[in-house]
Amino acid sequence: MPSGILARRMMWGNWTTVNEFVLVSFSALSSELQALLSLLFLTIYIITLMGNVLIILVTTTDSALQSPMYFFLRNLSFLEIGFNLVIVPKMLGTLIIQDTTISFLGCATQMYFFFFFGAAECCLLATMAYDRYVAICDPLRYPVIMGHRACAQLAAASWFSGFPVATVQTTWIFSFPFCGPNKVNHFFCDSPPVIALVCADTSLFELEALTATVLFILFPFLLILGSYVRILSTIFRMPSAEGKRKAFSTCSSHLLVVSLFYSTAILTYFRPRSNTSPENKKLLSLSYTVVTPMLNPIIYSLRNSEVKAALKRVIHRTLGPQKL
Repeated sequence: MPSGILARRMMWGNWTTVNEFVLVSFSALSSELQALLSLLFLTIYIITLMGNVLIILVTTTDSALQSPMYFFLRNLSFLEIGFNLVIVPKMLGTLIIQDTTISFLGCATQMYFFFFFGAAECCLLATMAYDRYVAICDPLRYPVIMGHRACAQLAAASWFSGFPVATVQTTWIFSFPFCGPNKVNHFFCDSPPVIALVCADTSLFELEALTATVLFILFPFLLILGSYVRILSTIFRMPSAEGKRKAFSTCSSHLLVVSLFYSTAILTYFRPRSNTSPENKKLLSLSYTVVTPMLNPIIYSLRNSEVKAALKRVIHRTLGPQKL
């Protein structure tokens, strides 16, 4: 048994039942700075919900946005809304009303859905890259390969991928004994700060967690990378500049979203622990849990002429009669 775990057992004696955890969140900051952060995060939260709901509404109701690309975009918006609902309300509670406690079951539930939505989003982003690969590299067979049934199956597989990793990781973590300190040094119940409170040997779990991280973060990223190598190779071989511009414009938004999401996720979960302080990890986590879900609908709206045109049509249909 590792000496650190043995020392903690001797310090705390018999294991105690932990009924709740305390989220340290941003308690080290001054009350004035916490108030500013709460206002900033509340604004981002509202923009995120409104932006993703608008994307869902537009891609559902507008007849021009019924292609597979927008079907997957609609699924991404649903995931982003779920991801935000899991993390941000509790974080705002710790900042606004200083409600830093979270029950044992609440912490497990938050972690479960964090894993679920995170793994599902990784796989969905890989699916979206495959869709762009087929559209650009094999356009003649695109309607056949990416038919309605195939798209539904790919989307369902992306969503389902979140269940095994969330179930195994969360069940395993919360089957460990917690013997005393219950302060989670984060703004939500993420795996590393919670597992740090365990009074048992977690080496086998950490090996499994690394394997799951490779499968559900790194492997989809490599699939995306491979898809875009083929996509860019095809684009550069196109004879006309206009053809290159149109082809690149169809995947530039997705490429930007992938870059934002994966750059912070990989920095968070693949850097050695000794090189990442808890405060730096909180900042990195804010990027993919709070900022990226807000930017996604903005990126797809501003960089996609079809979405912008559809938004104008929706606004015209909504406000037009009132102007008459």
